[in-house]
Amino acid sequence: MSIPDVHVRSAASALPGPALDNAALARRLGMDPLWEQWVDVFIGTRSRHLALDLESGELTVPLVDLAEEAGRRALTAAGITAADVDAVVLATATPDRLMPATVNVVADRLGIDGVRSFQLQSGCSGAVQALDVAQQILRSGSGRTVLVLGGDVIARFFDVGADLRKAAPAELVNYVLFGDAAGAAVLSVDPGPGSATVRGLFTRLVGLGREPAAFLEWFGPADRNTDRPAAGEDYKAIEEHVPRMTEEVLAELLDTVGWQPEDVDLLLPPQLSGRMTRLISDRLALPRAVDVSCVDDTGNCGNAIVFLQLERALAGLLGPGRRAVGVSIESSKWLKAGFALEGN
Repeated sequence: MSIPDVHVRSAASALPGPALDNAALARRLGMDPLWEQWVDVFIGTRSRHLALDLESGELTVPLVDLAEEAGRRALTAAGITAADVDAVVLATATPDRLMPATVNVVADRLGIDGVRSFQLQSGCSGAVQALDVAQQILRSGSGRTVLVLGGDVIARFFDVGADLRKAAPAELVNYVLFGDAAGAAVLSVDPGPGSATVRGLFTRLVGLGREPAAFLEWFGPADRNTDRPAAGEDYKAIEEHVPRMTEEVLAELLDTVGWQPEDVDLLLPPQLSGRMTRLISDRLALPRAVDVSCVDDTGNCGNAIVFLQLERALAGLLGPGRRAVGVSIESSKWLKAGFALEGN
């Protein structure tokens, strides 16, 4: 039996609330104008969407709401219904609960039942891991269509009542870098209008013996009074390693699919921050590639970010015969991931 091609039929996203710019964030967090200028210059992200009321600290939009909205939009864009879905895969670092799995609640809301479901606990490269799982299901002949979801509500880890003027940089940077969102894609062995064929895709753990550079804690009643911060980033380590790892992923992708750098029309680069994304794109120096980036306006949305990029790429940029490569690097325990697409 021949192995079928896998096609990305559609991609969609969901964002909570209005965009929050750096000036509004600085005012709410009690930071002075110099901090706002530092964000503009050294981080480069202009705004983000938060599923949190910054005044009360209350969560306003859970992940399940965002994932349901993104999934419904993706199904509609692909021209299929819940009955056509053979499996659902969700990647997230911030599920609404430990149980029931968020993926199953989303599937229920969408009217999907009697299928395989998987929830992957991972940072931002979990989106590509979810695409990889979907690809394996389809290539094995175990189904024709998979709904892939990814999303995070990172703002639930923010302490808006804290005096951030005293916070360590590893904690403070989270308030700037991240936004909340969910995304979805429909993968199928059947191509459709505006779809793209997966030519290459891989994920790989490369963190043996290396310290994590990002963390999110999960606190229960036994340790709710801990003085450990709920989240942190070793931004220096990320800045040092991510550009080189991105080069490695790109080289492996091109070698796998037999493309030359000049064959790439679209680049979906890692989306940690606006400044780092631009530095990485300049370093890769793909002669013809146009960047597909959203981090300037949405912040790093964790497992949603790849789907936001795919949504933009499929919206007229990735026409027939045009080629795209995407790279995702996860710093929590260091994973490399990438994919190559060709428009149908």
